Amino acid sequence: MRTVLVASSKGGCGKTTIATNLAGCYATQGEPTVLVDADPQGSSTRWCERRAALDAAVLPVDGRRRHWGDRVPEDARRVVVDAAAGAMAPQLQGFLEVADAVVVPVLPSAIDIEATVPFLDSLATHPRIADGSLKVCLAANRLKPWTNASQQALAQLDAWPYPVKAQLRDTQAYVLMVGLGRCLFDYHSEQVRRHQDDFRPLLRWLARQG
Repeated sequence: MRTVLVASSKGGCGKTTIATNLAGCYATQGEPTVLVDADPQGSSTRWCERRAALDAAVLPVDGRRRHWGDRVPEDARRVVVDAAAGAMAPQLQGFLEVADAVVVPVLPSAIDIEATVPFLDSLATHPRIADGSLKVCLAANRLKPWTNASQQALAQLDAWPYPVKAQLRDTQAYVLMVGLGRCLFDYHSEQVRRHQDDFRPLLRWLARQG
């Protein structure tokens, strides 16, 4: 079983977008996949419920419960955790103990970048991250690559100690897909394939962890 924790202390950064698309990708590859929803908003759970009739269904598990791990089936191959917004390392302790990798979404604005620094500092105090056994990467989200703001944000993130493994372009497609219980990897149009390609470096990085 491989577990990916998608977490950030900054709300609205795209945690659920990344978590649902990772879970959907694994499910479309035939992997029994669980999405652990630790966010009180429950968006990931509703996404799972909307795609329950698909062959590539994803099982939702309530991550707010103390013994959430007991509800993960033994045959699950992939577990994606959508952490609660605002949670810092002490609140994520249970997830950090079992995760194989951590993905931290960051929006390309000075406010969001500054707000992410205390969260990363918090993660750095966890023993598994401090000793390098648990890897962390950044996912730059809602980028507009043609703008100076996005280019400057990426340059700033490149100077941080954690690598940027996804550069996800801004698109309303994510909003529409979440509402339908779908993900990028359910579709095969040329336009969608370009957005799928945005996830490829992250997927390759995750495949090397654990």
